[in-house]
Amino acid sequence: MTEPEISATRTARCSCGGLRLSFRGEPLRVYACACLECQRATGSAFAYRARFHRNAVSEDEGERRRFRRVTEAGRWMDQIFCPACGSLVYMEAEAIPDELAVSVGCFSDSKFPPPAALFWARRKHDWYGLHEAVRLVE
Repeated sequence: MTEPEISATRTARCSCGGLRLSFRGEPLRVYACACLECQRATGSAFAYRARFHRNAVSEDEGERRRFRRVTEAGRWMDQIFCPACGSLVYMEAEAIPDELAVSVGCFSDSKFPPPAALFWARRKHDWYGLHEAVRLVE
């Protein structure tokens, strides 16, 4: 029996290139989040992230720092960023212990899959519209 073919590797990196993670295969989920914490963490109107299983990591290099916050549900969430340039590359969360949520902008891939859902939709800024296929989640 042959092994199924795994799609190309994707590499996420910070702005200075010091922190890099490569992933085999497709993301488990791609989503956007408009909660106030994601807006603050990204400095933008929303976060655009892809969740990968931890065992999809094929390369993990570079120094990193963590900022831990507690969600409204009382669970921890760590934002992992490059100490040199400050780019938020990925997140780890108590709610998804076997997954990493990677900032899609760190892949520098304009053809990356669109988000399937927008979480905290009521916090969405009025100026941006979404494709009708994106599910709005309160």
